[in-house]
Amino acid sequence: MIQVENLTRRYGDFIAVDDVSFEIGRGEIVGLLGHNGAGKTTIMKMLTGFLEPTGGTINIDGLLIGRDTTTIQSRIGYLPENCPIWPEMTVIDYLDYQAILHGLSDNQRRSAIARAIRRTALKEKATSPIQTLSRGYRQRVGVAQAILHKPDIVILDEPTNGLDPTQIRQMRDLIRELAQTATVVVSTHILQEVQAVCERVLILRAGRLAVDSRLHELQRDGALLVAVDGDGERTLHAVDGVEKVSELESSDGQRRYRVQAQPGSAPRVAQAVMNAGLALHELTPERHDLETVFTSINEEVNHG
Repeated sequence: MIQVENLTRRYGDFIAVDDVSFEIGRGEIVGLLGHNGAGKTTIMKMLTGFLEPTGGTINIDGLLIGRDTTTIQSRIGYLPENCPIWPEMTVIDYLDYQAILHGLSDNQRRSAIARAIRRTALKEKATSPIQTLSRGYRQRVGVAQAILHKPDIVILDEPTNGLDPTQIRQMRDLIRELAQTATVVVSTHILQEVQAVCERVLILRAGRLAVDSRLHELQRDGALLVAVDGDGERTLHAVDGVEKVSELESSDGQRRYRVQAQPGSAPRVAQAVMNAGLALHELTPERHDLETVFTSINEEVNHG
């Protein structure tokens, strides 16, 4: 449904998004994960047509951002990180205004507003001025405006910002419900939110796509953590069954590596290290969950 190829965005000499490519299928819930400044919001603004790419293409069901931006935007519901809302308007008036902007008729507006208020649990605040609402309720108003027009793509930037634990559970339930009829992209720097609702994760690091994987596949990735007293990268690369070697931050004078390898490779790794005359300080299976993947991606030393 969504095809992104070689997407790049520069601000002068600064590259915010660097040659990113991925595809998202219909009905998927995909988490876009990365530290602040990794490029998540920039990608979302380009996906929604609010920011023009410096290079690359965004294809949505045969429509191209740039050529068909207006048509694409009519199919997207978007919650920006800091959703612009009019504080002096009541919730219901604001949603009515947004429904008019989406081109909904009078009859469509009434049912759309009622549905959005119900789905975001805003009934008790429907006639309240937005300026009197807590941050959490304002966030829900932002989500309500994003789903008014029954979009088939919903893009949510930090959707649980400012929500209390009960509201977070309600937001997760809503995201799962939306995925029954729409493709959902959730951008966040909170690992728990991705683990709670997403089937797949795209991890960005310094503007580049570092990981594109289904969450259950991440659990199966057989990685070893190796620490030696010298440069062991070439030795580790040469071991039969080793697929990738990434150097991590050093500690206590040791060189540390994350070694992606086929099952059963640990004895061969140990033997190769000893044959190379290196002292082996650690050889352990990686505790593999989203947190450890995210941490290792952001610790990797860039040798380029």
